[in-house]
Amino acid sequence: MLIVGLGNPGSAYVSTRHNIGFMVIDELCRRHSVQNISKSSFEGELFKMGQHFLLKPTTFMNLSGRSILSVKNFYKIDEVIVIHDDLDLPFGALRFKSGGGHGGHNGLKSTDAAISPEYIRVRMGIGKPEHKSQVADYVLHPFSVEEQIKLVAWIASAADAVEMLLEHSCSDVASKCSMKGL
Repeated sequence: MLIVGLGNPGSAYVSTRHNIGFMVIDELCRRHSVQNISKSSFEGELFKMGQHFLLKPTTFMNLSGRSILSVKNFYKIDEVIVIHDDLDLPFGALRFKSGGGHGGHNGLKSTDAAISPEYIRVRMGIGKPEHKSQVADYVLHPFSVEEQIKLVAWIASAADAVEMLLEHSCSDVASKCSMKGL
């Protein structure tokens, strides 16, 4: 299975809302003995975790699909999990979905175009700004102080859920692990 955390590369984006997917991949790497197997042709940081792969695309969000497709094709991987931020869910919410639309998320748009929308999504709610015109600024800024207090536990819960997805169906994990928000 290929487990992808969406985000943007570079120190300017490390702690931003848009990088929550990268944060979960980092937590999975911390928990497990992983082997870094990145190749420049993958356009991402790739790790082997047992028989599974963890990927942090370094293409920036709107080109994530290119990196995902490269790894998927090279290793002939059928099943993909994508971990991403979701403006339509309140901060701290954790939802699971198989397939579906991109909801305007550029990382999902790119992924859908590259590999089709038939993959498991781990949707991590980041809330939304008051005005739609503030979305780009909102996702590219760090979590608030109040949110940061809850962030470590939320990332750990998401990593727990991803580990469960390796053994159980999306619907089973959704019924056991969905969080309404912190």
